[in-house]
Amino acid sequence: MRARAAAESAESAESAGATIRTTSADLAPPPPAPGAERHVALDFANSELALRAGRLDLLATPDAAARWLVERELAPDDAVLYEYCAGRLRELRAQLRTLLAARIDGTLPPPEAVRAVNTALTTAPAASLLHWDEAHGPHRAPAHPADRVAEHAMAAIAADAAELLTGPDGERLAACSASPCNRFLVRTHAARHWCSVRCGDRVRAARAYARRAQRAQVAGSDGATGSGR
Repeated sequence: MRARAAAESAESAESAGATIRTTSADLAPPPPAPGAERHVALDFANSELALRAGRLDLLATPDAAARWLVERELAPDDAVLYEYCAGRLRELRAQLRTLLAARIDGTLPPPEAVRAVNTALTTAPAASLLHWDEAHGPHRAPAHPADRVAEHAMAAIAADAAELLTGPDGERLAACSASPCNRFLVRTHAARHWCSVRCGDRVRAARAYARRAQRAQVAGSDGATGSGR
């Protein structure tokens, strides 16, 4: 919490006295946070981002949500989602973020957040079914009827979330300390406080600006005192 407060203080100083330049990099999502390559649930929780240029929701529309699932092999290439399904994904994400925050803070989450993960775990069958065709021969793959794509994806995400929250990586969960970033990460080492190089560089730049501004203010005050004598 102290690291986040320091970062926010430095960011406030930067915003008050420095020109904020919005670039294409500010509008693009950063690379996956540490741990997202192992835990799709973490990647899912981070799919709504708070960037300097504003909020970016990678599940904002049914098409965007379907693309996100396909890219992570949670849905077939021809998957089609409707707004109702995309809304269910966003609701699960909100509850998952609540659980991750509770795990980091060591607090008891609301029952509805736990219930959301358990519901997702049990709504769709998790077992891969036997398929047999001329192109691939006998193989196993999950069933993906058109109206169950979201449920199968949510079941996979919920299973990974349960593993993350109860496994060893749960002890190393952290929230990025760079304001306004809202992403979670699995720390690669104890001193890591940021989810990306971009966030770390921004905080260091803001702190450097704050130190320069403070030195200038002190020098100005000393000059004013000297002239008054």
